[in-house]
Amino acid sequence: MKVLKDILYKASLTSAIGDMDVEISEIVFDSRKVSQDCVFVAIRGTQVDGHAFIAKAIDQGAKAIVCQEMPSEHAAGITYVQVADSARALGVMAANYYESPSDKLKIVAVTGTNGKTTTATLLHQLFMELGYVTGLLSTVENKINEEVIPSTHTTPDALAINQLLAKMVKEGCTHCFMEASSHAIVQHRMTGLNLTGAVFTNISHDHLDYHGSFDEYIKAKKQLFDELPKGAFALTNADDKRGLVMLQNTKAEKHSYALKYPAEFKAKILSNTLQGLELDIDGKQVWLRMIGEFNAYNVLAVLGTAVLLGEETDEVLMQLSKVRGATGRFDQFIHKGITVIVDYAHTPDALENVLKTIQGVRDGGENVITVVGCGGNRDKAKRPEMAKIACQFSDKVILTSDNPRDEVPMDIIRDMEKGVNPINFKKTMLIEDRKEAIKTAAMFAVKGDIILIAGKGHETYQEIKGVKYPFDDREIAENLLKQIHQD
Repeated sequence: MKVLKDILYKASLTSAIGDMDVEISEIVFDSRKVSQDCVFVAIRGTQVDGHAFIAKAIDQGAKAIVCQEMPSEHAAGITYVQVADSARALGVMAANYYESPSDKLKIVAVTGTNGKTTTATLLHQLFMELGYVTGLLSTVENKINEEVIPSTHTTPDALAINQLLAKMVKEGCTHCFMEASSHAIVQHRMTGLNLTGAVFTNISHDHLDYHGSFDEYIKAKKQLFDELPKGAFALTNADDKRGLVMLQNTKAEKHSYALKYPAEFKAKILSNTLQGLELDIDGKQVWLRMIGEFNAYNVLAVLGTAVLLGEETDEVLMQLSKVRGATGRFDQFIHKGITVIVDYAHTPDALENVLKTIQGVRDGGENVITVVGCGGNRDKAKRPEMAKIACQFSDKVILTSDNPRDEVPMDIIRDMEKGVNPINFKKTMLIEDRKEAIKTAAMFAVKGDIILIAGKGHETYQEIKGVKYPFDDREIAENLLKQIHQD
């Protein structure tokens, strides 16, 4: 049990009614999870306002209420605490409840539209190779040392983050690398964390359904750097036109990486093939198992972070040549001379990066067949753009379902089709069933061709009407190719 006033330390209280020395069993912000003697934090969410469930929380056993707006009636024996921002207060409370685990780790947060998962995963793999016990919080998986914990959000909620960090500390981790999504930043899921540094990869149009405008999306990313403490480091991509914007108001030490513009950490691409990437970094030639210019940027972000954390450049580069990166990011296999690439590319910029990379490594005679969809209940503005890009860089395109969620799959596909130029109609197909779309691509393909299956990457499910059905792009593609292209 924890004392309420200790949990609320630095939580920006505006008023309080009742006993602040009351003992609390746990912190809860979901009224469905209220337990006896807990403190219920009423948060105004995008769908539901927690203030509407204060009475219910008390009926179920909550001993204290933290809220932005005091209820008009107060129940006897209940402590009410008013704060300026409930979501921000929850972050601070979570850190206090778990005894500030972020103070006992070196934590680096990675933000940007694309490259977050790969960069965070590479950092985790690298520091394991360097001999550290380290943690990872990512879209693909959360890891404590080698223990994998399933991930449900790009960034977990504040309580889950601090619980994971506390477990990392207990198990001897010295470092943690985490993705910082724009949603998580503005929802204060990371508030209360003591970050050692933050990395900016790039930014392009995404999540406008949530943020409302591109400017607000940029502000969300920038907020991470604005809130960095003095003594932390801020590492940005100088080649991204908004890279330096991220550092405008930060108190942290400013650093940059680039392939094109002047930067502290710089590289030149010497060769780029389906087998790997060769870079020149400070006159040293480094071969990596990853592919594409976008991965060259990811590697520079990792190198810069490692050096800023006190590691030696030569040792970092040697260990980077061993690592593979994140599952579902340019994940490839070859069957009967047909190359299949599975990638999480679910934004126009990410899809263009992958297809341009394929264009850069292809011999010229083969066909590029792209299977791509867009998620339901997400930014509709990018749908036609995704189809347009797929047609621009592919010989054949199959528009299909991704995670339709609550939308009608064919409606999403029709939205995508609006981006197809009339001259590309003949090379474009609409196939609602994703498995059938992959099967069609496999039937079209001949030896030497490249099939790109984009949008889901590491995901092993398809979400339809609130239900997640098993669906693994790579597994399905491998099985279908073996059936269709036999000896």
